Amino acid sequence: MNIFLAEFIGTGVMILLGCGVVANVVLEKTKGNNGGWIVITTAWALAVFIGVVIAGPVSGAHLNPAVTLANILLGKMTVSLALWYVTAQFLGSATGSFLVWVMYKKHFDATSASDLKQAVFCTAPNIYHIPSNFLSEMIGTMVLIFTILSFTDVKVNNEATVGMGSLGAIPVALLVWVIGLSLGGTTGYAINPVRDLAPRIVHALLPIKNKAHFNIRYAWIPILAPLTGATLAALLFKLFQHSN
Repeated sequence: MNIFLAEFIGTGVMILLGCGVVANVVLEKTKGNNGGWIVITTAWALAVFIGVVIAGPVSGAHLNPAVTLANILLGKMTVSLALWYVTAQFLGSATGSFLVWVMYKKHFDATSASDLKQAVFCTAPNIYHIPSNFLSEMIGTMVLIFTILSFTDVKVNNEATVGMGSLGAIPVALLVWVIGLSLGGTTGYAINPVRDLAPRIVHALLPIKNKAHFNIRYAWIPILAPLTGATLAALLFKLFQHSN
């Protein structure tokens, strides 16, 4: 239960702050309107920092099913434990994005552009090209997971798990920051299935006027591409370990 709560709260706060900065930048009549990409990527990095600080000492702070999948593939945790992680991450992400809507409700009402309102919750490419979009999310996640795997491991309830918080939260925040600045300009760098899917579902369910459709044509990419990237990163890390 402690692990579940840590992942739930850590992911929830991360999404609250991450989606919150997007709301502040893209919605009408906010103090941060038109703040730009640097503001968004910096705040997302700090959001991850806060999430890792919260969850790290208890769960290792995965906050991302791609990290959890890498653990499974490397034999560092059981599938049953992983299911607890992913469930907590999904529910935390949904809760965090819902709270962003509660806070910015008046600004959602004041914003007419449906794509900007949806952008608060989930990602979308500026140029729709399925192979390129998939590759962007896959490569970004590969960089994320391989670097995390290069950090030292921690133990959670005697289960070995990748320690996002084991070297402190700052390296992880810097990693997410540079991915956003360098690789995030194509799709918005979800690099985390629950970061995109759970808020996308919340957006679809909320009573938002003039809202964009769910976009199933693209919605599968921020789920499958990060999981593919995590799989490749775990395999590459295994080869890297064996070569040393």
